[in-house]
Amino acid sequence: MEKSGSGWGNGLLGVIIFSGSLPATRVAVAEFSPVFLTSARAAIAAVLGAGFLFALRQARPARGDIVPLAVVALGVVVGFPLLTGLALQHMSAAHSIVFIGVLPLATALFGVLRGGERPKPAFWLFSLLGAATVAGFALSQGGGGTLTGDLLMIAAILFCGLGYAEGATLSRRLGGWQVISWALLASLPAMAPLALFSLPGSLAGIGLPAWIGLGYVSVFSMLIGFVFWYRGLALGGIAGVGQLQLLQPFFGLMLAAAFLHETIAWSMLASTVAVVFCVAGARRYA
Repeated sequence: MEKSGSGWGNGLLGVIIFSGSLPATRVAVAEFSPVFLTSARAAIAAVLGAGFLFALRQARPARGDIVPLAVVALGVVVGFPLLTGLALQHMSAAHSIVFIGVLPLATALFGVLRGGERPKPAFWLFSLLGAATVAGFALSQGGGGTLTGDLLMIAAILFCGLGYAEGATLSRRLGGWQVISWALLASLPAMAPLALFSLPGSLAGIGLPAWIGLGYVSVFSMLIGFVFWYRGLALGGIAGVGQLQLLQPFFGLMLAAAFLHETIAWSMLASTVAVVFCVAGARRYA
């Protein structure tokens, strides 16, 4: 019970940190290309993660951990950041955030496939209700998004759910911050040259908000958030704690309104708040 409570607490902190990811990405891609943003955030976080690994003298992963770490890197270091960066060129941050409501379902599915979890049938009911409410609202909106953007966000969610489940399973053996740090380090040989190749021709015209957005997604979204998130999933269960992501749209919409001055319709806020009630039911039957 104590581990479960700690898992949910760590998971909530991770969700709060991740809630700023899409608004920060939206600001950054206004002046940086999605390819540069994806590679630069990964390279910056990798350098920080490597510093922690070597300073604390962490043992290298076993040979059997190499492929799972590559899956984590593909899902959360490359796939999700790149696809969301591309998607945010076709939609507002507020519109994109509601798609995160589908992420708990994707995480739970991969938790079953990759983590060996077996939630009770009632869990899937609550998870489906939450996902359907958020996804249905997103697709019903005429403004703020396009078909291209919506499809890119759906692909991003699948990559992310896989990376979350794989990373959580590994975290039970290696530790949460170690998993994301090793995954980042594994991606560095590809991400660093790509960041240099896609570097903007002139940095003089890049505004401060874009730099702040890059800094946030590099330090918080790509590294610190995962320290809490993977620990939460490992301790509390992938499927159960994963439902906390239903809170992410609520936090993210507030950030989009506060910092990007985007209009948040009451219907959007009501849908997001309503779906949060599914978390309690899903947790009980996870």
